[in-house]
Amino acid sequence: MLKDGKIYAGRTEDGREIGILPKMANRHGLIAGATGTGKTVTLKVLAESFSDLGVPVFLADVKGDLAGMIRPGAESEDMKERIQKFQLDGTGWQYEAYPAVFWDIYGQKGIQLRTTISEMGPLLLSRILGLNDVQSQILTVAFKIADDNSLLLIDTKDLKSMLGWLDDHREDFRQEYGNIASTSIAAIVRAITTLEMDGGDVFFGEPALNVGDLFALDGGKGIINILDSESLISHPALYSTFLLWLMSELFETLPEVGDMEKPKMVFFFDEAHLLFDDAPKNLQDKIEQVVRLIRSKGIGIYFISQNPADIPDGILSQLGNKIQHGLRAYTPAEQKKVKAAAMAFRENPAFDTYETILNLPTAQAVVSFLDEKGTPGLSEQVAILPPQSQMGTISDQDRDTAMKSSLLFTKYAAAVDPDSAYEFLQRKGLEEKAAADQAAKEQAAAKEQAQAEAAAAKEQAKAEAAAAKAQAKAEADAVKAQQKAEAAALKAQQKEAERAAKARERAVKSVANTIAGNLGREAGKAAGKNFGSFGKTMGGNVGASLARGIMSTLFKG
Repeated sequence: MLKDGKIYAGRTEDGREIGILPKMANRHGLIAGATGTGKTVTLKVLAESFSDLGVPVFLADVKGDLAGMIRPGAESEDMKERIQKFQLDGTGWQYEAYPAVFWDIYGQKGIQLRTTISEMGPLLLSRILGLNDVQSQILTVAFKIADDNSLLLIDTKDLKSMLGWLDDHREDFRQEYGNIASTSIAAIVRAITTLEMDGGDVFFGEPALNVGDLFALDGGKGIINILDSESLISHPALYSTFLLWLMSELFETLPEVGDMEKPKMVFFFDEAHLLFDDAPKNLQDKIEQVVRLIRSKGIGIYFISQNPADIPDGILSQLGNKIQHGLRAYTPAEQKKVKAAAMAFRENPAFDTYETILNLPTAQAVVSFLDEKGTPGLSEQVAILPPQSQMGTISDQDRDTAMKSSLLFTKYAAAVDPDSAYEFLQRKGLEEKAAADQAAKEQAAAKEQAQAEAAAAKEQAKAEAAAAKAQAKAEADAVKAQQKAEAAALKAQQKEAERAAKARERAVKSVANTIAGNLGREAGKAAGKNFGSFGKTMGGNVGASLARGIMSTLFKG
């Protein structure tokens, strides 16, 4: 509710009305308190007031009880008491419905809300996927290579295709980008598959959210953009990283506007501790930077958490508007946290902030808002104003009707699958396969040709060897034949010589025998003449025989 130029938030026991100055609303804020102390009511009251101011709101509905804002509140005894307590009759306060748009990254209880892999970026995506430092670095390399090759990363299949291509060509990138381990790529792909199985894949795609669509007005009231988070909150990394992405997108998209009379948008971050749980330092640094600088873009961020200790000091110090509901402390550690929460307020001498926080009833809070100079006001104990819209959830039919009546439903309902990295790499893969097949065919043909040439050369060598062998055999046979002929001729010559020698020998012997016989016969006859004719004849025969024997002996020698 707006009153006296302020966003009326609550009323003190002595009747003073406490509220936030619109021009200080983009200095951010904190709504803290234990479960059941009234944080959701406070969120509704502030969201309604910003809407009345003409400021669009974005908030996450973690429990499903913020959807009732599209319906006016209902009369009840409790509400009558609160209206009377706040003296709201005649002030313009009334039960009222507020314009709202329902969003859902799963597309079930709200308009399908998407972004692209490229817009999410490797830092935030690494957190969603739960990657370690090495895997995060490789994912960053994948994004860099995609950028260098003008590859659009729209959805999860684009990213998986990119990682598969990177794995296949990691040796080509080693020198420029360093070692890329297949095991790390496989781990990233498994994490992406797990995200897809959890339904997170529908969050990445086209048409991506245009943050300009969150700044709509309806009859002068700011639209309250409600992100259904009942299912999303069961995946805290995705929930918190998405909201951080949205803050970052607002920061990077919107122009600088400086100080304004009222914010351009107010962003409520429920279950804010999930944003910081296990967040690496580089991510915390990014969050702190966004929170510090986004107010110059006209955006106010209000963190909602059970305890201020859930928020890092570097961010907590930037939250100028504080609403602290009751905290419970049963241990020394819890008491220490409550004391820290109390010390974050500017001390009010009228009460003990620590004891007050410990004993606050439901729907009351200790608050401190910035004054016109940006100075934190004294802490005040206030009763929070009742909301004007319906408390609790709505029927599925009412939600479906509200969702489909928005012009944005038509814009974002149907998914679009543009030509991106997946399609490009599919074509490239086919081209590389065709080139590889062609190279294989050419290699096979070359191998076949080489084998044929080798076989022909082998046959030729075999033929030449056979011809050489035949020639050598012929030559050897010729030599052998010649040698045989020469030997035969020599043998024949020798035989002829022997025959001639024998013939000569026989002739000589015959002549010698004849001569010796004649000589011996004559000598025998001469020796036997004394014995008559018989002796002469005998002597002649004996002499001839002796002479032939002597001659034979001589020729043998």
